Amino acid sequence: MMSTSYRKMLQIFRSDITRRHLCNHFFFYTSRAHPQPRPISAVQFALTEALEGVEERKQKREKNWERRVKNSSVNSDGGPYRNQDEMVEVSLNLNVDPRKPGQNLRGSVLLPHGTGKKSSGIFAVFTSDSRVVEHLRESSVGGNVEIGGEELVDRLVDGELSVASIERAVASQDMIGYLSKKAGRLLGPRGLMPNTKVGTLVSSPEKLDNLLKELDTSLPYRTDKDGLIKLGIGKASLGHYKLMNNLDALLRELYENKPELYGKRKKKGKKSGSGKGGKFILSAYLSATQGGSVKIDPRTVDPNSPKFLAASLR
Repeated sequence: MMSTSYRKMLQIFRSDITRRHLCNHFFFYTSRAHPQPRPISAVQFALTEALEGVEERKQKREKNWERRVKNSSVNSDGGPYRNQDEMVEVSLNLNVDPRKPGQNLRGSVLLPHGTGKKSSGIFAVFTSDSRVVEHLRESSVGGNVEIGGEELVDRLVDGELSVASIERAVASQDMIGYLSKKAGRLLGPRGLMPNTKVGTLVSSPEKLDNLLKELDTSLPYRTDKDGLIKLGIGKASLGHYKLMNNLDALLRELYENKPELYGKRKKKGKKSGSGKGGKFILSAYLSATQGGSVKIDPRTVDPNSPKFLAASLR
């Protein structure tokens, strides 16, 4: 026979409240090994959420600065507070295996509104045409452009021009042989060697003038060993409309250079997603410099989808 205490325990266990509590505990158990699934947002909503977070952090930093100045914990010269302009970044997990031939995506995209980031490095221009060198020196914007031929390469090799100070390097076809022979080991490991895929190597010196004008708005990209691309599409101060235009240009550029056959390496017990019909973008995330990431629905970043850059998933 069952005891009275055991019978009461059985009645409590059979009650609806306890069963509902146990079911919720079983199906929604969360831990490091069992995290809750992240919500998926449309790309426009994800960008709006990221910009709202940027504005909240901006206001919070301003209040903290005013409180510190009021409490005399910092010295202020009376000038305006220069708040941080966070960069909006997009992370794309592409269905490519860079170890396979033709699947290592590399190039540059011309952003319609630029990134809003001011370049602090030096633009090195290598050409052997003396007339083009004189023309570029007269029309070059700012003082952060170094232009020359073999003498500029020799300055780079001798250490007069620091490799660490160079942000981008462009060259004409007539200089690429001498440049790769003398300074290839200096520029290559830093990703500064001029290349036609990245758009930093032109066929004739006359095209260098237009190339210099586009350097401020061009953004180089390259997949890492896992097939990931992480790029800053612009400062948050550009606003929602301009950032969406930059993202549109980036996504269309990636799909135009998409390899015919792609797919990550085959895992045991799973089929490979390679081929023409598989997904090219497996997952996408949008984030700001100091904010968390927002997961994006891959359909809204696929130019071939009817939901491309859509604000709603319905």
